Amino acid sequence: MAKNLVIVESPAKVKTIKKFLGANYEVCASNGHVRDLPKSTMGIDVEHGYEPKYITIRGKGEVLAKLRKEVKKADNIYLATDPDREGEAISWHLYEALKLGDKKVHRISFNEITKNAVKEALKHPRDIDMDLVDAQQARRILDRMVGYRISPLLWGKIKRGLSAGRVQSVALRIICDREEEIAAFIPKEYWTVEAGFTAGNGKKSFTASFYSDENGKKTIDSKAEAERIEQMLKGAEFELKDIRRGERTRKAPLPFTTSTMQQEASKALNYSTLKTMRTAQSLYEDGYISYLRTDSTRISEEALAAAHEYILDQFGADYPAVRAEEAKSDKKIQDAHEAIRPTDISRTPDSLKDKLPRDQYRLYALIWKRFAASQMAPAVYDTLSLKLCAKGICFSASASAIRFDGFMKVYTETETEKAENSFLLKELKEDTKVRFAFLEKKQHFTQPPAHYTEASLVRALEELGIGRPSTYAPTITLILGRRYILKESKNLFVSELGEVVNRVMKDEFPAIVDVNFTATMESLLDNIGEGKMNWRTIIENFYPDLDAAVKKAEEEMAHIEIKDEVSDVQCENCGRMMVIKYGPHGRFLACPGFPDCRNTKPYFEKTGVQCPKCGKEIVMRMTKNGRRYFGCEGIPECDFMVWNSPVKKKCPTCGGLMLKKGNKLVCADAECGYVEEDKREEE
Repeated sequence: MAKNLVIVESPAKVKTIKKFLGANYEVCASNGHVRDLPKSTMGIDVEHGYEPKYITIRGKGEVLAKLRKEVKKADNIYLATDPDREGEAISWHLYEALKLGDKKVHRISFNEITKNAVKEALKHPRDIDMDLVDAQQARRILDRMVGYRISPLLWGKIKRGLSAGRVQSVALRIICDREEEIAAFIPKEYWTVEAGFTAGNGKKSFTASFYSDENGKKTIDSKAEAERIEQMLKGAEFELKDIRRGERTRKAPLPFTTSTMQQEASKALNYSTLKTMRTAQSLYEDGYISYLRTDSTRISEEALAAAHEYILDQFGADYPAVRAEEAKSDKKIQDAHEAIRPTDISRTPDSLKDKLPRDQYRLYALIWKRFAASQMAPAVYDTLSLKLCAKGICFSASASAIRFDGFMKVYTETETEKAENSFLLKELKEDTKVRFAFLEKKQHFTQPPAHYTEASLVRALEELGIGRPSTYAPTITLILGRRYILKESKNLFVSELGEVVNRVMKDEFPAIVDVNFTATMESLLDNIGEGKMNWRTIIENFYPDLDAAVKKAEEEMAHIEIKDEVSDVQCENCGRMMVIKYGPHGRFLACPGFPDCRNTKPYFEKTGVQCPKCGKEIVMRMTKNGRRYFGCEGIPECDFMVWNSPVKKKCPTCGGLMLKKGNKLVCADAECGYVEEDKREEE
């Protein structure tokens, strides 16, 4: 019998796929890329058609040697790398590195690692799609050109270890622009006036907001205006007007794409983009979900039919979405990928709770619920709006109640609004007596734009067309790792280093950090993938301008000095105030008198919480292995330490230290056992 070799990327897939295929198939892993551009040089022959020079990645020699032995035994070779541009490129690199020109080589791809999907892929092999390979190759070359031409400039002018990148530099600029907006924001005063009313028997109350006065609908800009309204309404009797009843539908959410999964996992689970992608990769390789890098919301006919049947069986005839049948004729999405979904909808989160690690279980539950909800009927609300008027001044109120929960039976997004004043829907009639109870006026100030979080940055990158599903997490991880941006709670802030790098890039390389230019480049790369453009054309048009900009910057850039942050700690050797520096293991204190004074000491981030043993401050520390913990600044004299972050709030039961654990606050004294929700997280 013919011997068949299947080559996949990840070793985690080997055992599963081998089980599907049996003894006539050998399954091996390439462990990702096997060839790349060299690290020591740019690796692109600018003088001869921008030809890339690929070399075997260090450490991959043994992998290739093993694959070559298996290739010799095989009659048919199936390249089964991931179903995206990068996967296509890996297949091509394997073809070249293993010299498969005289072999029967087939490219297969599957969107999920299930028996049916793998066997179906083997029935429909194809050639390597060189358009997709060229698109990925062009992206890699462009990124290499930007990184290797500009990064050395940053090393010489600022400090070593910095980097510039085609996508990372634009992401940094987006964050910097937001920080500048926040810094320049001038708050404006406004006031709200709310009136309280009781309806019917007077046992239930509701509030209504100021809507209009005798001059029509308006906002209240000053205290004087709010007080004028208050004076006019003294002793007033309100009349019910303009009662409108209706219904509102809330459509089911679309199934997850890479971007929306990262955003929702950040908001609902507090996962970083990197953690989300690593966890999803494990779920995909273990056969629980479909491929995780996609910008499509399309669902296969088989998955649609299975979802329809499951929802009908579990929830009843009213719950399956009508569009489950219509999706077959949808012509809007013309791509090979599906949305992210469970490979088997009958495999519910509850059934896997004891089988999956906690992180995987939580993300799987989110994906499963989102997919199930996407195939369910809309939720339907009964709505009511009304106006209450007196002396020409009107207040408006609204009420809503869920009539049919639809998709909300299984899933509600983190930002879903709740039903309000639902009792009014039943109790309020045209002749209902409404009594005025109180008037409350409040001063407010407009708020600046919010700092970016990982979730909102991913959304911004997607909306602007910067990067692609596979690049969001690595981009954010990179600029965090370079310390161009810092993360506090969920918010992203620009560091001084990030500000300097961004300023240099804007001044010297405006095209590289131009949002529209970068988005246009993404579209051109898409054109290569669709066979509409030659990859060399883009490189030929891009590189001369980059080369000229680099040469100009080398001549004109003045030396930029970044001053170290001065601490409040005095050097005991020479009396200077020590500065905060960054090393391979994080921040440390160093004397600015180097090399005359070489004094250094650890830097501990303060928490503002007192040690319950000695009263000194608790600080964040690191173990020898790099694990974070919180301990007394008096260590070793005081041995207090905890693994969880302490908070300033005291335990209301025993007055002891409280710790943050997930979305709960718990007493550090296990015998006390006090637990409460962390309201700060909601705020």
